[in-house]
Amino acid sequence: MPSIDTDQFRHIKRMRDSRFPHEIASILPGDFFVSGTPMVVYTVLGSCISACIRDPIARVGGMNHFMLPEPKETGHDSWGESTRYGSYAMESLINEILKRGGLKSRLEVKLFGAGKIYEGNIDIGAKNAQWVQQFLKAEGLTADKVDLGDVFPRKIYYFTDSGRVLVKKIERVKNRTIEDREKQYAATMQARKQQSEEDVTLF
Repeated sequence: MPSIDTDQFRHIKRMRDSRFPHEIASILPGDFFVSGTPMVVYTVLGSCISACIRDPIARVGGMNHFMLPEPKETGHDSWGESTRYGSYAMESLINEILKRGGLKSRLEVKLFGAGKIYEGNIDIGAKNAQWVQQFLKAEGLTADKVDLGDVFPRKIYYFTDSGRVLVKKIERVKNRTIEDREKQYAATMQARKQQSEEDVTLF
């Protein structure tokens, strides 16, 4: 059965930490990662959501990190950044697990994130939380663990073999770093989209 090294995951940063028994894959907004070899998948969430999904029998699992529920326009973008949207991130994660021997009926799902870290009336995290739970219901899936909402960003460590999750909620005074990172990512994606639309060559 295939392991973790496919082209789509070569860009994912990996590291070692003496506190953990397995190699750590660190994912960012718009990323997802799946492994048939025991790994720890790590990310930091603000208003974003990560779904941790595995098949405990096939021992294949992974995690995604998405910013928004779904794009207003249909179609994938040419930069490979579609997984910043939940609609693509969830499908991509589930499909990759199924490709590696998982069965949909056996999937174990855990949800984290959706913190209200921005000032003002707009609660992006709440919209993400509502969307992902509707998605699971439509797919006939049930979340075994849900830790969504509140006002704290979260650090997530997900063990793909056991399904264990370590969650650390970050103090409010540190929220600004997470907020700035999410805003910077959103701005970068918008700039890439505009550049992609402008850089068209007909031949």
